[in-house]
Amino acid sequence: MFKNYFLITLRNLFKQKGLTVTNVLGLSIGMASALLFMLYAVNEFSFDRFHQHNGRLYQMVNWMQPFGGRTEEAVHNYMPYPVGPALTAEMSGVESTVRMRSGWDESYVRSNGIVQNAKISFADSNFFEVFSFPLLYGNKHVVLDQPHHLVLTEETAIRLFGEKNPTGKTLDIKLEDKFESYQVTGVAVNVPSNSTIKFDILLNFDRLYQTAQGIRSKNSWNSASVQTFVLLQPGSGLATNTAQMEEFYSRHYPDKEAKMRKENVWKGQGPPVSYKLQPFKEIHMGRDKWKGAAEVDPKSIWILLTIAASILIIACINFTTLAIGRSAGRAKEVGVRKVIGGSRRQLVSQFLTEALILSIVSGAIGIILALISLPYFNALADRQLRFSINLYPEIIWLTLAMILIAGLLAGTYPAMVISGFKPLEVLKSKLRLSGSNIFTKSLVTTQFVLSIGLAISTMLVVRQLNYMRNQDPGFNKENVLVVHADQANGKVIYPRFRQLGMDLSGVQNIASGEMSLGEGASWSQVGWNYQGEQKDAYEYFVDHDYVDVMGMELLAGKNFDAQMHGDYVIVNEKFVKSFGWTIQDAVGKPLEGYFDENKENNPLPIIVGVIKDFHFRPFKEEVKPQMFHHYTEDYTVPDQIFVRLHPGELTKTLKELENNWNAIEPVLPFRYSFLDEDLDRFYQSEARLSSIIGWAGGLSIFLACLGLFGLAALTAVNRTKEIGIRKVLGASIGSVINLLSKEFLILVGVSFSIAAPVAYYFVSQWLKGYAYRIEIPWLVFVLAGIAAMVVAFFTVGIQSFRAAMINPVKSLKSE
Repeated sequence: MFKNYFLITLRNLFKQKGLTVTNVLGLSIGMASALLFMLYAVNEFSFDRFHQHNGRLYQMVNWMQPFGGRTEEAVHNYMPYPVGPALTAEMSGVESTVRMRSGWDESYVRSNGIVQNAKISFADSNFFEVFSFPLLYGNKHVVLDQPHHLVLTEETAIRLFGEKNPTGKTLDIKLEDKFESYQVTGVAVNVPSNSTIKFDILLNFDRLYQTAQGIRSKNSWNSASVQTFVLLQPGSGLATNTAQMEEFYSRHYPDKEAKMRKENVWKGQGPPVSYKLQPFKEIHMGRDKWKGAAEVDPKSIWILLTIAASILIIACINFTTLAIGRSAGRAKEVGVRKVIGGSRRQLVSQFLTEALILSIVSGAIGIILALISLPYFNALADRQLRFSINLYPEIIWLTLAMILIAGLLAGTYPAMVISGFKPLEVLKSKLRLSGSNIFTKSLVTTQFVLSIGLAISTMLVVRQLNYMRNQDPGFNKENVLVVHADQANGKVIYPRFRQLGMDLSGVQNIASGEMSLGEGASWSQVGWNYQGEQKDAYEYFVDHDYVDVMGMELLAGKNFDAQMHGDYVIVNEKFVKSFGWTIQDAVGKPLEGYFDENKENNPLPIIVGVIKDFHFRPFKEEVKPQMFHHYTEDYTVPDQIFVRLHPGELTKTLKELENNWNAIEPVLPFRYSFLDEDLDRFYQSEARLSSIIGWAGGLSIFLACLGLFGLAALTAVNRTKEIGIRKVLGASIGSVINLLSKEFLILVGVSFSIAAPVAYYFVSQWLKGYAYRIEIPWLVFVLAGIAAMVVAFFTVGIQSFRAAMINPVKSLKSE
């Protein structure tokens, strides 16, 4: 029986090649899109599951109740150095802990006499025993047992040494003032894309204790700069034992709560700050719960899955409408089969078989399209995805389920409609499909609701992105070159680099600072008690040329000058407002409470100027209090050099600056970036979202037009005789086109009236996540509505024109 169904299916598909190609094309594109989105979602939801001890792995986080002006809890995942060892020694239920400091900035490494940039990470020696990162070469128990031992990933080994197994060889790394040699003791398999922990070069954590920062931080509970991961013993309930974790925190900060209550900073119930254990699997997908200690909000993934489902539904709707559109042509086939004894069940099986075969063929083509499109999708989504059964075993059954569901969704309704034809009416040519018109029109309406909604959302997301990119940040970000000297000897290099640079015609001015601005740049936040209130501010150390080079506007007081000695600061307007001062009154004020102890040895910073607020953080956040300290020779190093360039001849000036750098520092390469590009990278996630939604919106509109084309074909078939009579009576081609197009334009209008308020609501909710956002303009909706009408009219017009051009004699003979 199935063989006969299969043969009949092939015969019908080849008989109607145009509709078959249209069906397969639409469904293939829909499935390919859904596959890519599913792969993205599976990758996000599968983060870190490959670790053998995943169910017992946790990350230590600092949980702070709302105080100091905050309205919600704050969660941070950076811990002091001693937390891990103390937790292992003092808390029952802890099997082991691993401290890790990931490579925030690039360091210089030297192999085979070539100096390159690489990110250096540090981890405790038991790292490969706790985490399941397989080693290609080396013993996981001893591979990090010495401070000058290191592990490379396979990709990094090939990049630095040109071979997969450089174990036993040495790699020179510059962590502080000079290069030191380290022995390669292991090579790890490349870190998978669905891993929260990333590393290229991994050193023993004990090596940090030999650095200036490590010496200061080894026994300090007041400096938090490392992640601490905890492996609990089987059956341990420590992760949910809030009281025990609070007691551990209080033991090491015994006076914290009492002091904050005495200073009226904290008045709530329970401790203001405590430690908690965050499940390792929630580090990536737990921002809704763990805030700053997690990477992604699961809502964003569900949005993408919803978009994928919408595209697939639109493709299935196309299949349905086109199947119904060609049903009239198969009416006599159904009538004859019923007259000779065919049952409705057999007919349903036949038509469902056709749908499933088409779905399987479309699925196979969709997989090929997805494989071809994957590199472009990776670039769009900023991921390194691949169709790997080892990484994502569920992708097999998800693909099979998608093909089956698509076939059933697309084929069930047409099968029920076509198999329900009455043989007497069919053979007497009295069949009318008007009963199906309401359903098919509602399907196409649904298609255009989804398509128009995505189009509107795309335009509004792009407008918000452009608003953030093009909004004046409050300082001149253009034509500023940032030279990264953090791995060089800045105190020696900067004076000479500035002297040579100021002689170049393309250079306007040069300044230096401890940190840069923009995505990926370091930042420092300081807090202190001021007259019973908690005050927080971002703080930067800069030289006296910084304000001028950055083009910041001084509102009161004066700028730094080279003759200043002592701790002088310039603050922004937000800083002044947070203290309740006026701009003029702020100048000359000391920052009381900034140093709690040793006030005689640490004189209070004095405000000498107030600058206009500017956006040094993304527009998603409100401008925060900010203070700039003037350099003190014994404390700060010019790690970042800011060069204000004259517009034009950038290539020539860059080459001259590089030559100057090489003359001063012939060993270390010249590293730089442009400030405006660094700031633009704040909005990478928004750019990706707008690109993905725009890409999905374009596909959905294309697929919706295919559905509209099918519905127009159905209408033309049903009204063939009417069209012939109208033409015999003198109707023009234009009037026929208007007759067939009018009802479809009404459908699009109905779709727009539904899509517009829905899109407005969801985009409004999305925009609430931005402190600075656009007003939703009505023009976007007007343009989307007009565009939908034009596209719909063009699509239907083609089919209507073909119907209008048919010889009326042939039309009248058709019935």
